[in-house]
Amino acid sequence: MTNQYYVYILTNKNKTVLYTGVTNNLQRRIYEHKNGLVKGFTKRYNLDLLVYIEETIDVKSAIAREKQIKAGSRKKKIKLIELANSKWEDLAKELKLL
Repeated sequence: MTNQYYVYILTNKNKTVLYTGVTNNLQRRIYEHKNGLVKGFTKRYNLDLLVYIEETIDVKSAIAREKQIKAGSRKKKIKLIELANSKWEDLAKELKLL
């Protein structure tokens, strides 16, 4: 069985704050974010809209990519999101993660 790892970006309804994370269980992690179960930054800023996802089978590359995205400017993150999801739709609905 191949493991999957996901790098993802969340935002809030106003698109004012972006959060980049990594997980091996996207459905569980998005559930946690949407239900305020993740204490800290994402809960404080109501970050529960999944607007970007990358998938890989290598945990080291997932972590490296997360760090690369986090190190980038807000402008670069917005460009990344808009290339893949121009309408900033909540991908959790599209992927039936809810």
